[in-house]
Amino acid sequence: MEVSTINAAVFAKMFLAGAKNLEAKKEWINELNVFPVPDGDTGTNMSMTIMSAAKAVSELENPTMKELAKAISSGSLRGARGNSGVILSQLFRGFTKVIAEYDELDVVILTEAMQKAVETAYKAVMKPKEGTILTVAKGAANKALELCDDTDDIVFFVDEVIKEADHVLSKTPDMLPVLKQAGVVDSGGQGLVQVLKGGYDSLIGKEIDYSIEGSVASAGVMKITAETEADIKFGYCTEFIIVLNQPLTEKQEHEYKNFLESIGDSIVVVADDEIVKTHVHTNDPGLAIQEALKHGSLSKIKIDNMREEHQEKLIKDAEKLAKEQKEEETKEEKTEEPRKEMGFISVSIGAGVNEIFNGLGVDYIIEGGQTMNPSTEDMLNAIDHVNADNIFILPNNKNIVLAANQAASLVEDKKIIVIPTKTIPQGITALINFIPDQSAEENAERMTEELENVKTGQVTYAVRDTVIDDKEIKQGDYMGIGDKSILAVGKDIKSTTEDMVAEMVDEESAIICIYYGEEVTEEDANALGAALEEKYPEVEVEIHFGGQPIYYYVISVE
Repeated sequence: MEVSTINAAVFAKMFLAGAKNLEAKKEWINELNVFPVPDGDTGTNMSMTIMSAAKAVSELENPTMKELAKAISSGSLRGARGNSGVILSQLFRGFTKVIAEYDELDVVILTEAMQKAVETAYKAVMKPKEGTILTVAKGAANKALELCDDTDDIVFFVDEVIKEADHVLSKTPDMLPVLKQAGVVDSGGQGLVQVLKGGYDSLIGKEIDYSIEGSVASAGVMKITAETEADIKFGYCTEFIIVLNQPLTEKQEHEYKNFLESIGDSIVVVADDEIVKTHVHTNDPGLAIQEALKHGSLSKIKIDNMREEHQEKLIKDAEKLAKEQKEEETKEEKTEEPRKEMGFISVSIGAGVNEIFNGLGVDYIIEGGQTMNPSTEDMLNAIDHVNADNIFILPNNKNIVLAANQAASLVEDKKIIVIPTKTIPQGITALINFIPDQSAEENAERMTEELENVKTGQVTYAVRDTVIDDKEIKQGDYMGIGDKSILAVGKDIKSTTEDMVAEMVDEESAIICIYYGEEVTEEDANALGAALEEKYPEVEVEIHFGGQPIYYYVISVE
């Protein structure tokens, strides 16, 4: 198979296939997180970023390359979550700037687009680090440059580029010691490779489900319209994998598909020598399973009642509409108020922390933080709700700073100031040091400077065995994670927390603030506070209900 050019329709399918492949692998990518924490979310962030773009693409009918490029760029920019998602969106932004100028793409244009993608992404990161998604993208782009004068065949070209991307990915542990110590490759780089592999599968004609949930159409490939419950002809969405006893012949595969067509619709059958992935909508999943068992054993069986899901969707849609209407009413009320000089937006992680931020004058709280990084779109919505000339954004998580900066770059009618707070305590300290009588610039400088005086520790549990910072960690252990490393590991929450604080306190420490999570009782938090007061009599200890999930304690030392 040789292909010398691809048009917008083909590229749209390739992009959707890349998005679907990343979405399918997101949990596996999450598990590549260096720290074995329960909120490792690189795969989720990248998936939600690209699926935002995929939804925009799927709503186009017979798009031109320019329309397609705009949908990919705008959709990914606004949907970008976390550092990995923002970098992915910047790769798409650079890539689409080039392809938008052409009706068809060839090897030379694809090479130019890849060079622009890498250049744009590197510029978006203040201190680019090698051994990451950036390195994998650069390796792929360099390979493209090497190949573009030697071949016109896009299939061969893309295959070789992916092989190089995979090779560079395998070398990321040699570039970042923390990856080698954890025994993983870079998760962002792996996400990018999965996007490329999905696109290649589409290019060579593999059978792929291009539908995107919630979209109106799929790039001219598939129409999806709102259904009433009565319109659902087949009630059960049935998926499973057959682990084959022996490879299917062409005749067997054809007969298997014919059988599925006789009992349902929306059929996708993807087979290789070892497995067959099956998707079918049917009223009798048992028949599909019985037929599949003739060829091997089954795994990853998933059966969903689509009529129940439809009812749940209607309820969720109604709740979403009500929330949007309430937000719009709130926005109108705020717009009627006189526009003020300064406003504040803060990312928060729990009911107690929300109250603290509200008490410190925050105008709009974005809930998410550790467990769900807000998107650029979430930031833009928040900015839209705050009626002020100067708006300070407190990301309160190192993985959200880039998304906040990206949102700031898209706003023209307000001055957006991102204070690079990486933890909740840093956000609180920044707000405490705001002085109303001074200018936005003076406040931004002071608030940023004060962040250096805050040490943060967070206590959670390990989701896998690993070795980090010369500490052997077993699944289920408690970990005290500092600003730059793991400070303590143990089998008991209280003692692990005390060990973590011991690493944070020094002769200059004046106050310890404890924010306890939703799984910690007030009694246990007070017991911890009493133990720290006894151990550090010269240091003031404060205890606050944070209500955060995942992290039992968030503790600051100043």
